[in-house]
Amino acid sequence: MKVLHVITGLAAGGAEQQLRALLPYLRARCEVAVLTGHGVVAEAIEGSGVPVHHVGMRGNRDLRAVGRLARLMRGRRYDVVHTHLYRACVYGRLAARLANVPAIVATEHSIGHEHVEGRRLTRSIRALYLASELLGHLTVAVSPTVADRLSRWGVPRSRIAVVPNGVDGEAFGFDAALRRRTRERLGLPENAFVIGGVGRLEPSKRFDTLIRALPPLEHAVLLLVGSGSCEPRLRELAREAGAEDRVIFAGESPDVGALMMAMDVLAAPSVEETFGVAVVEALASGLPVLYDACPAVEDLPPGSAPGARRVEPHRLAAELSGLAARPPLRLPPPDAVRLYDVRRQADQLERLYLRLLGAEPTKE
Repeated sequence: MKVLHVITGLAAGGAEQQLRALLPYLRARCEVAVLTGHGVVAEAIEGSGVPVHHVGMRGNRDLRAVGRLARLMRGRRYDVVHTHLYRACVYGRLAARLANVPAIVATEHSIGHEHVEGRRLTRSIRALYLASELLGHLTVAVSPTVADRLSRWGVPRSRIAVVPNGVDGEAFGFDAALRRRTRERLGLPENAFVIGGVGRLEPSKRFDTLIRALPPLEHAVLLLVGSGSCEPRLRELAREAGAEDRVIFAGESPDVGALMMAMDVLAAPSVEETFGVAVVEALASGLPVLYDACPAVEDLPPGSAPGARRVEPHRLAAELSGLAARPPLRLPPPDAVRLYDVRRQADQLERLYLRLLGAEPTKE
């Protein structure tokens, strides 16, 4: 079975990192097509031996990308095309139809109540999404929360399958030596209490609340992993708060696990999430987690992630202060890490591929 994964870009975002984590565990012969840019994740995927095809799309209205994608699909005769992220889903599903690909699957990573991939939902965006959805055979939701949102949009439940994101828990297991090396590389004092934030630096992530919580925490350092349009404003906010020297902007990183080793807590104040991969990765590394919205935790049975606690934004500073007053704590990985094992995700996806190809009977 030959599968082409089509994705909008390959910078170090959540969906991009998720694809990179998944590829080694798929038994199918996989290749990747990226519409725009290159990025650190593309380099990591290519370094693992998976071919990456660069489509060279220039802007949202570059319709020539459809033709280039269709030619690639016809020429390399894929059995399955699997698209990721809004633009790739719109262009990739159309190209796959033109190329007569037998099975067309899309994963919905980033649909919110009012935004999709950071852009505000409009009537035209929703109409285009629903029209392109009809060109595929199945849409994968990364959580029951996302499945409910898709259904409310108008996607029939019969065309939705829930396959949660996956994490390689072993890769994020705590390593004391790696913690020391990473802290030394970042110039972190040994007694620093390190608050971590992982994700795109965009308004919905609300990392500004973490900067505002810093001033009263004398030995606290904020380590932000990611990039985005809010970085200049966050830097300015750190200066205004007198905490400029206690905020580290690590940028995009292909090795989030090493940076998590340097942290003492992960704070995820995002107002809206579709899954929350960073939360599960942090739990795998033994970190306590404070979050505001996280379907990855909220969709599980009670007690599956005891190290993660939902905290209202107005309580975040007090909760961080309480943690900072205690000795650094590493927790055993909870059941949530096992339930979201990337190997389970790969197995579920491959069974979906086979079912769509008629190679395996439908299973309830």
